[in-house]
Amino acid sequence: MTTQQPLKLACIGCGARAQTYTSLAAKQPERFQIVAGADPVPGRVEKIRQISGRADFRSFASADALLAAGKLADVVIIATQDNDHYAPCCRALELGYNVWLEKPIATRAAQVLDIERRARKADRRVMVCFVLRFAAFYRKAKEIIESGALGDIVSIQASEGVEPWHQAHSFVRGHWSVVAKSSPMILSKCCHDTDIVHWLVGRRCRRIASFGSLEFFRAERAPAGAPARCTDGCPVGETCPYNALRYINEKRAFWLESVFDRAQTATPEEIKVWLRTSPWGRCVYRCDNDAVDRQVLAMEFEGGVTGTFTMTAFENGRHLEIYGTRGVLKGGETYRKHFGANLVLLPHEGEIVRHSVKAADGGYESHAGGDPGLVNAVHDEMTRPPGAALEAGIDSTVHSHMITFAAEEARLTGRTVSIEEFQRALTKEA
Repeated sequence: MTTQQPLKLACIGCGARAQTYTSLAAKQPERFQIVAGADPVPGRVEKIRQISGRADFRSFASADALLAAGKLADVVIIATQDNDHYAPCCRALELGYNVWLEKPIATRAAQVLDIERRARKADRRVMVCFVLRFAAFYRKAKEIIESGALGDIVSIQASEGVEPWHQAHSFVRGHWSVVAKSSPMILSKCCHDTDIVHWLVGRRCRRIASFGSLEFFRAERAPAGAPARCTDGCPVGETCPYNALRYINEKRAFWLESVFDRAQTATPEEIKVWLRTSPWGRCVYRCDNDAVDRQVLAMEFEGGVTGTFTMTAFENGRHLEIYGTRGVLKGGETYRKHFGANLVLLPHEGEIVRHSVKAADGGYESHAGGDPGLVNAVHDEMTRPPGAALEAGIDSTVHSHMITFAAEEARLTGRTVSIEEFQRALTKEA
C-alpha cells in the first residue's frame, strides 16, 4: 500500500464514537474510504452508511457477521462497549486487519497483554484511541516539557472532573454503572488520564496506591419519598439536578441522543414513556450502580518522579500541574480564568509565560481537538513503513492500562502495588 491510496475502514460498533471518527474521516476522501459497518441496531449502521456516501457500503448486524465476510478493509474500527473489545480485536488481527481500537484495549489486564502479544505475532498494528495525546492543550504541555523550560520533572498532579450530570448519565444509570458488566471507573473513564500522565512524564510507573469509593449516589442519600423512577412523581423533582425528565428538553441534545435512537424525532410524551422503562429514567439514588464517584492515585515513577491523579464526579474538566527543577506548568479552567491562558509557565526565576490554545483547536476540555488529531494520525501512522512505532500504538499504551489495573488492585486491597510485580503475576497466570 502506498501513502497515496485511501485507507479502507470498516466499523464494528456504529455508535457515537464510530460516528465521530467516520464523520471526520469522510471529510478526507483522498485518505479514507468507509466501506462497511456492523451493529445490532440497524439505525446506527445506516448512519455510518450515510456518512460513507458509498453505494457499495456493506451492512452487518454483528461483529461476527462482518468478520466472517473476510478482510473487507485495511483498518477495522472497534468501537463497541468495553466488554466487547477483546474478541473482535483478536479475530480481526487473525484476519490481517490493522485495528483502530477504542479505549480501553480490554477490560481485563490479561486480555490487554494478550492483544499486545497477538498484534506482535500477526505483525499487525493496533492504534488505541487515546485522543488526549492529540489534543492541542496536551501537545503544547508536552512541547513545553521537551523544551527544557521546566528542567527535570519532579512531580505531576492531574485531575478529571467528570461533572455531576455526566456521572449520573454514564456511571450511575448508564453503561458503565456496574463494574462487573463493564470495567472499573479508573479504567473506563480515566485510562485517558493515566495515559496522559505517563506520556507527559515519559517514564514508567513503578508503584501505585489508590483510595476511592461510591459515597453519594446511594440509596441512603435519596430524598424522603423519592420513588424508584423520576416519572413516578418525585416530591423534589422540580429542584433535583438529576431529574430524568430533563432528558425531554435541555438534556435531549447529546445526552438523550447517545442512548435513545429516536431522541431527535420523539415527542415529549414518547420520551416520557421511554423513561418509564429505561435505565435512564431511574432515580440516581435507587440504581444498582457500584462505580466509584471519587478516586485518587498516588504514583511513583522511574527516577523518583511522583504523581497524583484525582477523579471526582463533582467537578467539570481536567486540570494539570507539573513541577520541575526550573519551573512549574499549570493548566486548566481555573488557570485560564485567573491568568487568561490555558497553560501558564511559572519559572522559578523570571517572568510568567502564558500559552493560549485556540478553542477551535480544543483547549483542555473533553476530547476537543483530539478527535481530528487522532483521525489524521491514524492515516499517517497506519501507512508508515513496517516496523515504525505508532504514537498511540499498543506498545506505548499497554503500560497506561497496567497503571489503571494496578490502581484498582491497590484500591480494593489497601496495598501499595508494584506494577512490575503485578504484570509479572499476570504473565505467569497466562
